[in-house]
Amino acid sequence: MTRAFLCLATLKRGPRRLADMPDPQIGANDVLVRIEATAINLLDSKVRDGEFKLFLPYRPPFILGHDLAGTVLRVGANVRQFKAGDKVYGRPRDHRAGTFAEMIAVNAADLALKPANLSMEQAASIPLVGLTAWQALVEVGKVKPGQKVFIQAGSGGVGTFAIQLAKHLGATVATTTSAENVELVKSLGADVVIDYKAQDFEQVLSRYDLVLNSQDAKTLAKSVIVLKPGGKLISISGPPDGPFAKSLKLNLFFRFVMRMLSQSILKKAKSRGIDYSFLFMRAEGQQLAQIAKLIDADAIRPVVDKVFPFAQTPDALAYVETGRAKGKVVVKVAD
Repeated sequence: MTRAFLCLATLKRGPRRLADMPDPQIGANDVLVRIEATAINLLDSKVRDGEFKLFLPYRPPFILGHDLAGTVLRVGANVRQFKAGDKVYGRPRDHRAGTFAEMIAVNAADLALKPANLSMEQAASIPLVGLTAWQALVEVGKVKPGQKVFIQAGSGGVGTFAIQLAKHLGATVATTTSAENVELVKSLGADVVIDYKAQDFEQVLSRYDLVLNSQDAKTLAKSVIVLKPGGKLISISGPPDGPFAKSLKLNLFFRFVMRMLSQSILKKAKSRGIDYSFLFMRAEGQQLAQIAKLIDADAIRPVVDKVFPFAQTPDALAYVETGRAKGKVVVKVAD
């Protein structure tokens, strides 16, 4: 049996109960991992509250959790890249989340060997935010040396990683944060730091090549203003757009709904020659392997705010929901 935190209901309830569950069964392409550490993301709260139920229709009870670092226990018949005893990290693909647990079965393609110079707790802080930043800046944004990149909420989980990655790619980096976190984001490589409580970023920044938006609709609309014609606005907080709906193979009705949700920002962006796209990161072990190389080369370092014991997983989630965390909040699963 494996111990896991069950989400018993949606709408801001859970995870509420630590329960004994049957050990996960692995398929031919799967890896069974003993989870030694996991991390908390706002995505966990949003999934719990049903915000993504259109394309992530989890039915309670289910196990939350989207980051893991641990040890391979067993591999499926088709798996060649991992073996029992390997130290791995990863982000299980959608519909297979559940890292608030002692064990999980994960598709091998979603895993990579853990960065050698990181502890399990540090490694667990990386997958979701690392993949989000990589897919936004490298895959979609195609950031080049000399470009100007604005990353919102620089002291948060995605922000602390994205600042370092953008700097590694050769960009000039601007970010927003509170006054008490200015030195933190500067230490990560931020060139321009805006105190969001005292300044309006749209009055400070201009002619940027890319904005990574992670805030509300008002901030998204302002982000268009700071981009130059031909710039890219990538949002990880919505609204979802037509291409995203198409990638999920949703029916015509839901594609229409998503187009309507993004109509306002698409119109604003088009009027200024800006390319808008919604990014919902996907699991990708090969990208995690590339990220591990950067970490082992000391180009990127994890930023961990607090580490909670497994029994306090609900407290860790509540702490992240306060919005005060600097970097990532981690849960140590194995003693």
